[in-house]
Amino acid sequence: MSQVVAIASTLLTAQKGVRHAFFTRQGGVSQGVYASFNQGLGSGDESGHVLQNRRRAAAYFEIEAGALLTGHQVHSALTLSVDRPWSSRPPEGDALVTATPGLACGALASDCAPVLIADAQARVVAAVHAGWKGALGGVVASAVEAMRALGADPARMAAAVESTSSPSSNPSTVV
Repeated sequence: MSQVVAIASTLLTAQKGVRHAFFTRQGGVSQGVYASFNQGLGSGDESGHVLQNRRRAAAYFEIEAGALLTGHQVHSALTLSVDRPWSSRPPEGDALVTATPGLACGALASDCAPVLIADAQARVVAAVHAGWKGALGGVVASAVEAMRALGADPARMAAAVESTSSPSSNPSTVV
């Protein structure tokens, strides 16, 4: 078993009080065609492996596994504002925004671009799944507007996009 590997953005690291990670495929328990740090609940991977991988990602941030949130991504411009863990299955949406301390917003990515956005002063963060369809549909702008509704200011926001050339098909997470 390898160690979880996370990549950090210098732009987001400079945001005081904001923790983030772009996780790589390393450090997971999934096997076979899913042999990686797979955290996709709807991926077809063995659910026990996915849940263990998600626990490892949550542990990276020192939060409970239920506080690591990802939406049911449908390649849309739909943004969800969240203030508590899901009580059931994740709702459909390709961006998550929160101002609630202790929640981690995640975006699953394989061949799409995960975008992490933070306004440290307002303590508002977003994780965006930006596939070509959602990107053209305005998913990043939708997330910024949802952040504004929670008190963030675009002039203070920092954003980072993970390069899809790195081996990542896992949540990119902001806390």
